[in-house]
Amino acid sequence: MKQLCRLALISLSVLGLSACGWWGGEVEIEPAELVSFETEKDVEVLWSTSIGAGLGEKFNQLRLAVNENVIYAADVEGQVFAVDRVDGKVIWNIDLDTVIVGGVGIGPAHVAVTTEQGEVVVLSAVDGAEMWRQQLSSETLGPVQMNTELAVAQLQNGKLVAMDQNTGERRWAYDSQIPRLTLRGTSAPIVASNVTIAGFANGKLIAVRNDTGLELWQRRITVAEGKTELERLIDIDARPLYIDGVIYIVSYQGKLVAVSASDAQVLWSQKASSYQSLSAGFGNIYVSEENGFIQAFDQRSSASVWRQSALEYRQTSAPAVLGNTVVVGDYEGYLHFMSQVDGHFVARYQADSAGVRGDMVVEGNVLYVLGNSGRLVALQLN
Repeated sequence: MKQLCRLALISLSVLGLSACGWWGGEVEIEPAELVSFETEKDVEVLWSTSIGAGLGEKFNQLRLAVNENVIYAADVEGQVFAVDRVDGKVIWNIDLDTVIVGGVGIGPAHVAVTTEQGEVVVLSAVDGAEMWRQQLSSETLGPVQMNTELAVAQLQNGKLVAMDQNTGERRWAYDSQIPRLTLRGTSAPIVASNVTIAGFANGKLIAVRNDTGLELWQRRITVAEGKTELERLIDIDARPLYIDGVIYIVSYQGKLVAVSASDAQVLWSQKASSYQSLSAGFGNIYVSEENGFIQAFDQRSSASVWRQSALEYRQTSAPAVLGNTVVVGDYEGYLHFMSQVDGHFVARYQADSAGVRGDMVVEGNVLYVLGNSGRLVALQLN
């Protein structure tokens, strides 16, 4: 199987052109073959269940969400599921009869999904009953994020929209100017009690007040370089990662940057290119780069700790940390478990032959994975 050029993921509605064609013909890159290694850990399947029709043909990630003992998941055709995370039994499911594109967001008592028509649909977390809908001005390709009061959506057109979590009433909107050519995807904001932090396709990280939507600060994470619009893509599609007063953020064709949350000062930066969310463990920040390399950077100094290059062009997912390993999925649905110490492979398991694209979730010592075909599986390493 061959991987078509990365530009297949770019939204070109403004240009009305084929991305690969504009590039000058389809570019086919052979993914790396799976390497042999000595297995050090066993993968145990605790349970698996089917989540409707899966993620669909577009680059939808449809991320999972976990709240205590319940996993919430959705399929591309409009079904939303609540699943017991202990035994995998479906608690409830509801069919919204519309295309879902943004994955699941959760609050204390609510579940949110977003549709291809630009709607936010909020359901009761208890039984899936519809609470409210809000029509927005663009698609929301990342999950809606909530605190105890607000539901905040980050739109493909560069806007942040905050809505009352209980009623759907619009509280405020923040508008960021973005390039006309972007990757097909958006980041998902961090919504704390009094501030929302978000990264945009223009390479900027911003913080706004939750009571008014007014900007507190902004910081340019990376600067566009190159002569063509393709070369100048610097989207931030990864969700910011917050640890102990520091925000870690990575951009496509840009940098991995550590920013002080209190004053927006850049603490360090490293050249990196990724559209996947980050993870952390063992004092490292883990990056799944757009070429499939997995890198570990020291959380404090930014020094490169290790790099695993054996997954080149295998369309690796965002990394997740499980025990003393870091794990990514790939386009064939293999999960690759690597040592957090030096990045060597310790285990491998094929979770879904259709591929694994969405972010995985770890709760306790269990890894939850939603494959592209809709297989939801709970795994442990022994």
